[in-house]
Amino acid sequence: MNKQVRVLLTNLLLLTGCTTVSAKLGIDNGQLSQCPTTPNCVNSQIEDAEHYIEPMLSKGSSLDVKKHILIILSELKRSKIVVTEDNYIRAEFTSMVFRFVDDVEFYFPTTTSTEITIHIRSASRVGHSDFGVNRKRIEQIRNKFKAINKTP
Repeated sequence: MNKQVRVLLTNLLLLTGCTTVSAKLGIDNGQLSQCPTTPNCVNSQIEDAEHYIEPMLSKGSSLDVKKHILIILSELKRSKIVVTEDNYIRAEFTSMVFRFVDDVEFYFPTTTSTEITIHIRSASRVGHSDFGVNRKRIEQIRNKFKAINKTP
């Protein structure tokens, strides 16, 4: 077998695992999906320190909070809002070079309090490490949200 054929077969074998099929997403019994064991996911409803990220907090109406998050998502590069429901938003972020997709979810549980908790999950669909991209993205969204929403 010549060298070019071996290289081609090796590349095809390596890329076989790089599909863009999303994991089970959404809300199940008031919870976002758990993170996989890989370090390429953050979730505000998880207990382990490696994957945990603080939820976002806000005062005001859930309608305003949702509107602000949708504005932020629509302004970010390579983002696409794919699901918008009363208490849930899901967006996809596509990397520039390899076109990998990350799923970002926001969950707004019903509350009687004046403070709204926004639970967050951001995860890569493929690969092992994301070099902290999902955590950085959520912190970027959090900072933009604080600026729009004037939250502490």
